[in-house]
Amino acid sequence: MKKDPPGRLDTVVARARRAREQRERSYREQALKLYPWVCGRCGREFTRANLSELTVHHRDHDHDNNPPDGSNWELLCLYCHDAEHAHHDAGGKVAAGRGSDAPATYKPFAGLAGRLRKE
Repeated sequence: MKKDPPGRLDTVVARARRAREQRERSYREQALKLYPWVCGRCGREFTRANLSELTVHHRDHDHDNNPPDGSNWELLCLYCHDAEHAHHDAGGKVAAGRGSDAPATYKPFAGLAGRLRKE
């Protein structure tokens, strides 16, 4: 068995990482030009000061599918992006008590009418 020269694997890995970072930079810049700086899920707005917290999500989860019209992208904040990938990584099954399929149980205005009448 022939051995690879020392450092060859490191060189290959470094080259692959640089290529990925360059590709990400390219579609991120395009997406930020195409879309308003707002999270597509929670509606949080972003400025230059916190723009690093806004990510580009690939709707079909294929990071190599980057059409120039941006049809496979949506801008998501870090939290919504993590939640989307947690949902996808779970095989599309929403964890109990989470997601749009789970009924809301907290009632923030319960008893409000009674409180307003007392004052």
